[in-house]
Amino acid sequence: MTVKHISVIGGGTMGNGIAHVAAQSGFSVTLIDISEEALSRAIATITKNLGRMVAKGKISDEDQANTLARITTSTSIEQGVKQADVVIEAVNENFELKKKIFQTVEASVSEHTILASNTSSISITKLAGVTKRPEKVIGMHFFNPVPIMKLVEIVNGLDTSKEVYDVIEQLSKDMGKIPVPVNDFPGFVSNRVLMPMINEAIFCVHEGVATPENVDEVMKLGMAHPMGPLRLADFIGLDVCLDILNVLYDGFKDPKYRPCPLLVKMVDAGKLGDKSGQGFYNYSKN
Repeated sequence: MTVKHISVIGGGTMGNGIAHVAAQSGFSVTLIDISEEALSRAIATITKNLGRMVAKGKISDEDQANTLARITTSTSIEQGVKQADVVIEAVNENFELKKKIFQTVEASVSEHTILASNTSSISITKLAGVTKRPEKVIGMHFFNPVPIMKLVEIVNGLDTSKEVYDVIEQLSKDMGKIPVPVNDFPGFVSNRVLMPMINEAIFCVHEGVATPENVDEVMKLGMAHPMGPLRLADFIGLDVCLDILNVLYDGFKDPKYRPCPLLVKMVDAGKLGDKSGQGFYNYSKN
């Protein structure tokens, strides 16, 4: 199977990043979201990020123009996926929402189309189970910021076929990424390892062991982490961290994944990190 057209569902941070990289790699891309306003923001973000690459001499003005020309947009899933060889879903970590999207996509695409999810924690096998083509469902877990981060976790569901895995592995390479295969367990590898560390860092603040700044300094200077766990949590989004921890806790029934009460309080208060202007650090323009 040769992949020529990719549809990306979700124009947020991950979705517009995936669309950017796919288009820059030469694929025709349809970016889908529920409103024209969301799509306009996504295209503006892609344009700005490509502009930064031009300014740094990494790509030419022509490369930027060609990349943008390969992206079309749609507010209709049914219309936006009709030509797709691969559909990549990149919406919020909400199983019911993803289930609805997968069922809508399946009813609108060709028999050969592969359904991929950018989920960072939800079971690919469970998502595949809501479709009639579980062998063609797979996880493609990109990392933020997508144009920069090289890793893609390729998550095999229980019934994912070897042929589908091979196509997605090659697609990842064609997009300039390094694919790493993992099997379908809650949190896969990345978040199963990362989120307990972030959660424990939050407990250190919650219990008065150290300030967020000092927790991060210890991890940066002592463990050579480029970014401290609390700064990283703000960057990811504290609501996303909480969602993933809940998936881990529900999936394993192990108390070591219990979200820190401080994390729950901060999310309840709307302090979500970078995107809200306040998390463990203040990101207001002032």
